[in-house]
Amino acid sequence: MVQKKEYKNILLINWGGIGDEILFMPVIKSLRETFNNSKITLALEPRSASIIQLCPDINDIIKADIKAHGLRKYLNIFKFLIQVWNKNFDIVISSGKSPLVSILLFLTGIKERIGFKSKTAFLLTKSVELNENQYASNMYHDLISPICDLDCNFPKITIDENYILPEILTEKGFCAIHPGVSKMSIRKNILKCPKLDFWKNLIYELLEKGEKVVLFGTRDDEELILKITSDEKIANHKNFINYFNKTKSLLDMANMFNKAKYVICADSAPMHVAVGVNAKTFAIFGPTNEEKLLPKSEKFFVIKNNITCRPCLWHRRAQNCEHSDCLNIDYKEIISKI
Repeated sequence: MVQKKEYKNILLINWGGIGDEILFMPVIKSLRETFNNSKITLALEPRSASIIQLCPDINDIIKADIKAHGLRKYLNIFKFLIQVWNKNFDIVISSGKSPLVSILLFLTGIKERIGFKSKTAFLLTKSVELNENQYASNMYHDLISPICDLDCNFPKITIDENYILPEILTEKGFCAIHPGVSKMSIRKNILKCPKLDFWKNLIYELLEKGEKVVLFGTRDDEELILKITSDEKIANHKNFINYFNKTKSLLDMANMFNKAKYVICADSAPMHVAVGVNAKTFAIFGPTNEEKLLPKSEKFFVIKNNITCRPCLWHRRAQNCEHSDCLNIDYKEIISKI
């Protein structure tokens, strides 16, 4: 049993994309339940600031682009520290396995500091063993084990219970398809999305089976969406709706996924959104490890190519191999599961 101590002002640090922030939400939820009168501030990258739409347990955010290049990176870190110094936090808890994390936490001057064990962990007041061989939300949740004894649940997004679907989507249940991944991943040669023909064949067969298919995407997905919708068999089909770049916010997407019959997507932020609203989800995995990124549930289905060399990304390599055979997935596998 953890001896409860009151914390009035808690700082959490979790650098990463929207998917990482959704995976981190169970930490925030457990802290809110344990320290219900505390102010919880989340430090994160600017690209992920919209997470506050999905998680009302966050009281405030601090944005810091700590992945900028050159001198700008260190200037941003200094600006971040100035903000922290002015807010009188009681405790700081940070994810990240780099030894630099403990140094950053020490520089905040916050009295209590919790992070994962590393060679600089002596700068922390409490350190936690890093167990990467589990679902990422559980891994993050281990961080708060010294101050919180609640179990970890998978992320839960707070949706708008009174949300009304756009009229175009209300005739019958619809299938939501989000085929893309972030441009940042593509620039880093982290490829997690099957090729164009996979999506075109999948969409067309679903349409022919009488499914209403709604295609989602943001500006990051524009090139792929344009290629899909250039196929007249799809674009002109009576059951097809192109909803590219029409969601007003991340919460808008979550509300729509919550109303969908099912969601089909690659390993990407929309997959974590679908999980967060507990939508029936068919998630496509290539080089990444589904055991770490998708919780066990009868509503979540893994679609993958069962070749012996996958998963490899992150623990054996930082980019895709030159072949990416793991992304040669038969679209009929999804059809059969549906």
